[in-house]
Amino acid sequence: MGKLTLTAFVTLDGVHQAPGGPEEDPSGGFEQGGWSVPYGDEDFGRFMTDVFSNVDAFLLGRRTYEIFAGYWPKITDPADPIASKLNALPKYVPSSTLTQPAWEGTTVITGDLGKEVAALKERTEGELQVHGSAALAQSLFALDLVDTLHLLTFPVVLGAGRRLFAEGAAPTAFRHAGGTTTGAGVAIHTYEREGRPTYGSY
Repeated sequence: MGKLTLTAFVTLDGVHQAPGGPEEDPSGGFEQGGWSVPYGDEDFGRFMTDVFSNVDAFLLGRRTYEIFAGYWPKITDPADPIASKLNALPKYVPSSTLTQPAWEGTTVITGDLGKEVAALKERTEGELQVHGSAALAQSLFALDLVDTLHLLTFPVVLGAGRRLFAEGAAPTAFRHAGGTTTGAGVAIHTYEREGRPTYGSY
């Protein structure tokens, strides 16, 4: 059985929306897209390459899938460590409206999300990876389906935008499994899900 790994970019104030560019996700009037781009140094690149080296399949939200599908198929260099995996490996997209995906290797999931993703994990030997996909990520957290979280926190505060952990997120405890900081100041931490939090008092 594989595990589900989520890699998420957030700001210091928890914003997860449109890290890759101004046009990536302007929903809700968001005008600060592309906030992660100035921090993409060699340390960041090495970490992302390591993440993609462990993937067996991808699970992507509809919006993230469309962003990726508009970009990565154009990168045809077989030596590219990210494009080669995204273009060659299976991609699963939960959606009730995506009917004819053009990106090769795409399967649309239309049934119960919890059951479908649990079945995907059962038949995936390594990592089933989620990248971006904020709405999907929130659903997966609520269903206790995220095993590993790579949280990349960028040294910027935006004051607006959709958060990764919205109000009402499922209470969850994690174990810190490793971390580093890039030369550009991105704090990268890996967490393993441990279950529900425990509580105490002083």
